[in-house]
This record gives sequence, C-alpha cells and structure tokens, in this order.
Amino acid sequence: MTRARVADWLDSAFVRNAIIGVILFNAVILGLETSAPVMQAVGPLILWLDALCLAVFVGELALKLYAHGLRFFRSGWNVFDFVIVGIALVPAGQGLSVLRALRILRVLRVVSVAPRLRRVVEGFVTALPGMGSVFLLMAIIFYIGAVMATKLFSASFPEWFGDLGNSAYTLFQIMTLESWSMGIVRPVMDAYPYAWAFFVPFIMVTTFAVVNLLVGLIVNSMQDAHAAEDNQKTDAYRDEVLKRLTEIEARLSRLSDDTSVRERR
Repeated sequence: MTRARVADWLDSAFVRNAIIGVILFNAVILGLETSAPVMQAVGPLILWLDALCLAVFVGELALKLYAHGLRFFRSGWNVFDFVIVGIALVPAGQGLSVLRALRILRVLRVVSVAPRLRRVVEGFVTALPGMGSVFLLMAIIFYIGAVMATKLFSASFPEWFGDLGNSAYTLFQIMTLESWSMGIVRPVMDAYPYAWAFFVPFIMVTTFAVVNLLVGLIVNSMQDAHAAEDNQKTDAYRDEVLKRLTEIEARLSRLSDDTSVRERR
C-alpha cells in the first residue's frame, strides 16, 4: 500500500472514530486500575487490555510515520501524540514510576483526534499572548494589594496577612469568592470597620474585570479560529466552483470549434 493511500486511510472518519473509541476505552481501563477490588478480581485482564490499547496507539503512530515520513514531526499535534504515547512506553522503576502514572494523559489524545476539540485548544493557544499581558496586570494588582493588606491587617490577622505570601494567597481566595465574606472580610471588618473600602474595589477589579477580560480573550480567539476555518471551507468551495466553470468553458469552446468546422464543410 502506498504512503498516500495509508495517509488517506488514517484520515478517514472510520479510523478517526475508532481511535477515539480506543482512547475512551483505555481511559476506563486506567480508571479501573486504581480500584484494588477490581485489580484483585481481574487484574491480569485489565493489564492485558491496557497493553492492547497501547499497542493500537503505537501501531497508529508507526503508520503515520510511514505515511508522512519526517513531515510527521512538522505537525504539533503529531508531536503531542508522540510524546504522550512515548511516556506510556517508559518502564517503571528507577525513579521513573511517576512517568507511568502519567499514562492517563493518553486520554488527552482525544483532543488531537477530534476536530472540534482541536479548535478549542487552538483558540486557547492563540489567546495566550494576550492572556500573558492580562496575567502581568493581575500580578501587579495582586502585588499592590498584598503589600497594602499586609501593612493594614497583619497586626490583628497574622495567619491571613502576616507576610506577603499569606496576603497574596488570601487575596487569591477572595478573588475566587470562596468564603470571602463570612470567612475573611467580615472578621476583618470587626477589627477594622472600614476594611470594606479595600476589599470591595479589589473584588470589583480582579473578579469582575480582569477575570472576565481573560474569558473575553479566549472567546474572541475561538471565534477567530472558527472564522478562519469557515474561510478555508469557503475558499475550497470557491476553488472547486472555479475549476468546474473552467472545465465547462473548455467544453463549450471545444463544441464551438467543432460546430465551426462542420459549418465550413
């Protein structure tokens, strides 16, 4: 079988859906490995099925390498699959047992196989440069807030605001709105009645402004990714229409030439 035919077969919907099925089945198997009763009952079968799934993944990668050659590594998704499967092949022991625990990362392969999930990840990656600026802004806000909170509240609440690290962590908890009012702010307000003047603006800026700005960046990037895909489909359809129109024009031209020859005769 030629490389082109192998590549087309791997890109077919049947093979892609089959790989997704194996990935999901393997995820269930890896989850069952964490159950002691299940492993005692059917442990050898679970391990055999896990090895079988891994063999399927290795075979798929081998076929892709055969079909694409060194071009295989030009795709970031192929490299991602290669690394994930490679981690599963690392033998346990000698301090590398933690890598064996990372076998569950094979479930992430469903992202590289499913086109819609790939668009979500690509949109997120596209948003990273803009998100970096937002994270920098948030870090500045947290640093300023942590310094102010330490100076204002450390005397009465050293467990929350005793130093810069504790203050930053407490402010992060407040930003997530997890037990922020009854758990932290109201006890602080019992000792400092005007503490709300610090916490309320902090929550407004971080929780409702900066975090929503991150969400907006991701949403815009995903919309751009969808628009780019739609443009590619439109361009492909336009090229196909132009190709067919050119063929029709050529046929009409040949028919016209044949008619002219007949009239001359």
